[in-house]
Formats: sequence, C-alpha cells, structure tokens
Amino acid sequence: MTGRTATPPPRFAYGTNGLTDLRLDDALGLLADLGYAGVALTLDHMHLDPCAPDLPDRVAHVARRLDALGLAVAVETGARYVLDPARKHGPGLLDPDPDDRARRVAMLRTAVRVGADLGATAVHCFSGLLPPGTGADEGWARLADALTPVLADAQAAGVPLAVEPEPGHLLDTIGAFHVLRHLLGDPPGLALTLDIGHCRCLEPEPVPACVTAAAPWLAHVQIDDMRRGVHEHLPFGDGEIDFPPVLAALQAAGYGGLVSVELPRHSHAGPELARRSLDFLRAAHRETAPC
Repeated sequence: MTGRTATPPPRFAYGTNGLTDLRLDDALGLLADLGYAGVALTLDHMHLDPCAPDLPDRVAHVARRLDALGLAVAVETGARYVLDPARKHGPGLLDPDPDDRARRVAMLRTAVRVGADLGATAVHCFSGLLPPGTGADEGWARLADALTPVLADAQAAGVPLAVEPEPGHLLDTIGAFHVLRHLLGDPPGLALTLDIGHCRCLEPEPVPACVTAAAPWLAHVQIDDMRRGVHEHLPFGDGEIDFPPVLAALQAAGYGGLVSVELPRHSHAGPELARRSLDFLRAAHRETAPC
C-alpha cells in the first residue's frame, strides 16, 4: 500500500542487573553491538558503585562511554545488597529506624545526581516492604516523608523520579502509585516505572489496559515475561504475556522512553538472552504494524 510509513520501533534497552557477569564497559559495548537503543543501569557494587570513592570521575567515564556508543540510559536503584551485605534491599524507605531510612534516601539522592550527570531518561525507585509491626498508614507516611527530598532533587535536576509498583511491597500496584501521588500533592516530578511482567502477575486488568492506565505518568518501562500470581521474571516466551498488544498500547499512548528488558536472575546467560530478547521484541513490534 502507498501512503503509509513504517512505525519506528520502541527504544529497547537491557538492564545491567541481567549482565552482572560482565564489566560495565563490556556490557555497554555488547548492547550497542546488538543494536539496543539504551541501557537500564542499576547502581551496584559491580556496575557504577554509588558508595565507592571517586564517583564523579566514574560517572564521567560512563557518560563518555554512553555517548560514544549512542546509548540512552535510565538509572535504576534495585541493587540487592549495595547498602547492607546481609539484608536484601536493606535498609529501606519504610524502616522503623530513621537513620536506616536516611541511608536509603541518601542513596536515592545520589542516584538522582548520577542520573542528571548521565542525562538519564528517568531515575527509578520502589517503596520497599512494609516492616512487621508497622501499619499501612504509618508506612505511607514514612514513604512520603522519605521521598520528599528525593523528589525535590529530581525536580531541580529535571529528571523524572519513576516509582515502580513491586509485588509484595507497600506500593505494589498502579492504584497504590496514585495513593502516593495524592499524598505528595501530585508533584510534577513524580513518575511511574511500569514492569510489564508485574502487570500480568498482580494487576486486575489485562496488561495492555494497564499500559493505557499508566500512560499519563509513565517515564520508564521494564519488560519481561511472567505468569499470573508468580513473581518470577522470565525470558520472553516462557510466561503468559502476549507482547504485540502490549507494544501497540505503548505506541498508542505515545510513550517515548526506554523499554528495558528486566531479567535480573539470568546473568549467567546474559549475552545470549540480550540477543534473543531484542530479536523477540523486534518481531513482536513488527506484528503491531498496519498491513
């Protein structure tokens, strides 16, 4: 047919939390060679450690590397043990001890500075688990209080702070994101990270409908396969999600940020999965194109 133009592909990216067996420079080179448009960079001890010395110099090196490779970047903060070697994702924003909460806030503020220096599309975070003995109202109050200075930094830097609903956390659904948004007074710098697998795992609506509902606040997308009721990030084709309608919904919403493959438990096969994932997503995108 004449008069039609090909729909440009989404800006597919890959998460460094699925490439932890590679040096960061090597991981970035691999993704560029495969044809990815960007990278979701998890700040961790093996990839741009936010707690190690000389962070500004290391950030400047990564910025030059990204620029040379033509890769966009989103900054993620889901490292498991970067602050506490014995407690996964600890300390957290909901912890009873204010000093513990302050350590997590300080790391998020560092992540915002890193994101600004890298020209990141978004800086990602999540609420964390509600501690035993803490009521939901107190948890929401702690979360809003903890994120207030982080949001102020993000707004000053012009980088969206994109909160991710995470199964099992206080902020676990798109609806819960709106609870936080209203508590904070609907600040312009607050955005949403949407994990496509989490939608299948937990949300009541079909995945494309979740994309449409999230679209006005969407600044970052993680994409992976998943099964209903099981929080396990799976390679494409190993779960239950039909991806062409998901990509069509992102396109219809006008989403222009990164769509980043999220396979944090598959680093042992990271390079091969990065290749296969991009092939899969490109093929799924082609299915969304008009005849």
